[in-house]
Amino acid sequence: METPKIFESEYRFCLILWAHEPVKSSELVALCRGQLGWKPTTTYTVIKRLAQRGVLVNEDTVVRSLVSKDEVQAAEIDEMVEKKFEGSLPAFLAAFTRHRKMTDREIDQVQRMIDEYRKENSHE
Repeated sequence: METPKIFESEYRFCLILWAHEPVKSSELVALCRGQLGWKPTTTYTVIKRLAQRGVLVNEDTVVRSLVSKDEVQAAEIDEMVEKKFEGSLPAFLAAFTRHRKMTDREIDQVQRMIDEYRKENSHE
């Protein structure tokens, strides 16, 4: 299943949902008012829109997500790499590291991730 597209304001809403789910829709309204400055109608509209797109479900006024934060982030990165870097992960990483200083700790973390990926996929 392809991860549904989530737009920026919807993503900010989803961050609140992921942190509190399962959560009553009335509590989401209060959270969105406090954290995003949204009116209740805006929150209910976003809940309805995201439910229609398969991002969340609202059953008996309890809202829970159907897609995880990791899935949404991965889909966004995949889309960006495809659109901006012709699908080349090395080109994306090169552009990222040219314009952002990485600490030794971050470099070590990335290296461990690469080593783990290589180990997990070397048996194919």
